[in-house]
Amino acid sequence: MYRIQMEALQKWKTKKNRKPLLLSGARQVGKTWLAKEFGRLFFEKTAYINMDNNTVMRDVFEQGYNIDTIISAFKIESGVHITPENTLIIIDEIQEVPKALSSLKYFCENAPEYYIIATGSMLGIALHEGTSFPVGKVNTMSLFPLTFYEYLLACGKDELANLIHTHNYELINTFSTELTTVLKEYYYVGGMPEVVQTFIDNHDYNEVRELQNELLSFYSNDFSKHAPANVAERIQMVWSTLPKQLSKENKKFIYGLVREGARAKDYEVAIQWLVDIGLVHKCYRLSKPYLPLKSYIELDHFKLYMFDIGLLSAMSGLDVHTILEKNKIFVDFKGALTEQYVAGELIAHGLPLYYYSTPNSTGEIDFILQNHSDIMPIEVKAEENLKAKSLRAFREKYQPDLSIRTSLSNYKEQNWMVNVPLYMIGEYLENR
Repeated sequence: MYRIQMEALQKWKTKKNRKPLLLSGARQVGKTWLAKEFGRLFFEKTAYINMDNNTVMRDVFEQGYNIDTIISAFKIESGVHITPENTLIIIDEIQEVPKALSSLKYFCENAPEYYIIATGSMLGIALHEGTSFPVGKVNTMSLFPLTFYEYLLACGKDELANLIHTHNYELINTFSTELTTVLKEYYYVGGMPEVVQTFIDNHDYNEVRELQNELLSFYSNDFSKHAPANVAERIQMVWSTLPKQLSKENKKFIYGLVREGARAKDYEVAIQWLVDIGLVHKCYRLSKPYLPLKSYIELDHFKLYMFDIGLLSAMSGLDVHTILEKNKIFVDFKGALTEQYVAGELIAHGLPLYYYSTPNSTGEIDFILQNHSDIMPIEVKAEENLKAKSLRAFREKYQPDLSIRTSLSNYKEQNWMVNVPLYMIGEYLENR
C-alpha cells in the first residue's frame, strides 16, 4: 500500500544533518507498517522494539542514557545485530516509556550515525504528564489516513491517480464520471489502512462498516483507558456529537449540542484531549482574512472535523445504499461529508485549517489558506452547484490573487475563480 510519506522518509535517510525521526499520528493509521516497510525497502536490517508493556526496556532506560548500553539492549530485544550504516532502529509506541523519548536527544548529540524512527500514538497526552520532549533534537513527521490519491493507488487505479497528479485538465474532465464514482466509494470506506485493505480484498461494504464500528469502539475504550476519570465521560460526549455538529448549516462547534446548558470551560479539556491524540482537528475562525492568518484566529470560534471521513460516515449511520444513488452521498448531512473530505485533504498536505465568516455568520468561506504572500479562499460545494455568492463577495472585497471553488463540476478557469473538482483538490493544492 503506497503512502506519500515514504518519499519523505527517503529524503530523511539522505539528509545531511539527519536527526532521530518522531513519526506521530492517531492510532491505527499505519505508522508501524510504514516504518517497517521503509526498513524493508531501504535498509539491510531492521531492529524493531515495541515499548508497549515492555518492562525490560523500561528498566533499561531507568539506568540512564548511555548509548552503548541502550544499543546493546536493542540488539538483545530485537534479535538483530545493529550496525549504524545499514540498520534501521524502530522504537514503537515510544510514549509508553517516557525516558526512551528523552533518549532521542542523546542519540542526536552523541550518536547521530544511527538511523532511528520512533512512533507515537498518544504523544499529545503523554507530554502532559511531564515527559521531557527533545526539542530541536528530532525530525518530526505526521501520518494521517490515506488521501484520495493514495486510495486510488491502493485500489489499483494507478492510471486515475496519475491523471489527477499530472493536471492534464482536459483528460481529467473526460474521466470525471469514473473519478466521481471512486470518490463516492472513498466517502464511505475512508482512509484507515485496515479498512481500505479489507475493502480491496472483499469489496464488501457491510464488512467495511463492521470494521469501522470496531475502530470506533476501540477509540472509545481509549478514552476510559488513558484519560482521567473525570474527563473521559466528557470526551465521549464531545466525540459522539461530532456528526450532529457537522450536519448543521453553520458548522461552528456549539457546546449546547453536547449537553444543554454546557459551557466552554466544561469541555475545553475534553476537546483538547481529542485534538492531542489526533482524532479531531480544529478549524479556527479568522476575525479578519489578513496575513499572517495565525495572528487573526478566534480561539473561542472553531469547527471540529474528524480525522477520517469513513469513520464519520460510520458514526453518522450512513446507509450503504446511498453509495448507489447518484450524488446523494455528497449532499447528505448538508454537505458535512464533503466538507470533512476537503478538510482531510488539506490536513494530509500539511495545510492548517482556518475559515472566515462575517459576524452574523452570513457569507461564510469554508477554508482560508495562506498562499505565499496572499490569501486563498476555498468554497466547498457538495453538488454541481455553480453558484458561489459568498466566494464572489469575498473576492470583490479582499481581492485575493486566486479564489477556488471545489465541487463535482469539471475543472474550469474563470476570470475571478477556478473550479477544482473535489477528487483532485488535494493534488491541485500540493503543487501551488
